[in-house]
Amino acid sequence: MKVFSGSSNKPLAEKITKSLNTLISPLEIVIFPDGERRVRVTDRVVDEDTVIIESTSPNPDTHYMELFFIVDALKRSGAKSITAVVPYLGYQRQDHVFRDGEAVSLEVIIETLEAVGMDKLITFDLHSIKIPELFSIPIVHLSALPIIAEKIKEIATPHFLKDTILVSPDMGGIRRIKILSELLSNMPFISIVKDRDLVSGDIKSNRIDSASSGWKKRVKRAIIVDDMISTGRTIASAVDLLVKNGIEENIVFATHPVFSNDAKNILQNLRASKIFVTDTIDVPEEKRFGKLEILSISEMIAKELE
Repeated sequence: MKVFSGSSNKPLAEKITKSLNTLISPLEIVIFPDGERRVRVTDRVVDEDTVIIESTSPNPDTHYMELFFIVDALKRSGAKSITAVVPYLGYQRQDHVFRDGEAVSLEVIIETLEAVGMDKLITFDLHSIKIPELFSIPIVHLSALPIIAEKIKEIATPHFLKDTILVSPDMGGIRRIKILSELLSNMPFISIVKDRDLVSGDIKSNRIDSASSGWKKRVKRAIIVDDMISTGRTIASAVDLLVKNGIEENIVFATHPVFSNDAKNILQNLRASKIFVTDTIDVPEEKRFGKLEILSISEMIAKELE
């Protein structure tokens, strides 16, 4: 098996190949003055199983085009199979038509990947459990929840779990929070109902689900868990609501650190003691801050590739 890396997340690719006791195979990527890219496979891949590691954030358009070109180059070079490891699948929130006249962007991405020759996809914590149904090739949908559960156990003090509750910042995360609850011996959880403007994306209002009653009596700490942090507004809104309801400490976990726009400042100034994310997306130094801790998914991917 030969492992190649795109330009989006080299640190993760290096961790994965280290776990596999191998090296990243050489790949020539040239960027022309006008921004176009040329990809060339310089290693022999005839009849070889190949793997491409390429996340799609930031700059999803750029990294998807690069991924298309790498898949095509491997196919033309005679690779036996091509597995794409795309830890963060860009455009996953555009998986259906929200308003008349819209394109279904994710379907276009999937159809293109399959057309250029991708045989299998490995990805993490998709925004919707229905997304795998859009693929006609095998897809392995992994989750960082076991890693998150282990971290929660690691930071827990003897009384930590007794006065702590899990929180889903929106109703779409109910399934995710239920799975995490089971991994933590059925830890109690609540969910927040969020009303978002479809045009601007702004959160118009939020409230704690009416079905989540009686939790205030003994809870001092909230662990908020989401699939991704983009602008940070959803998490900020959830934290503000929880503080208003008497929560003394907030801890945040998310799989994908998209960190767009002013997310760094929003998160750093959040009334949260710690923010944990994973390395599905490479977080450059300029986007890091004091409260941030990055957990690695590299071992999970390496085990899947073995």
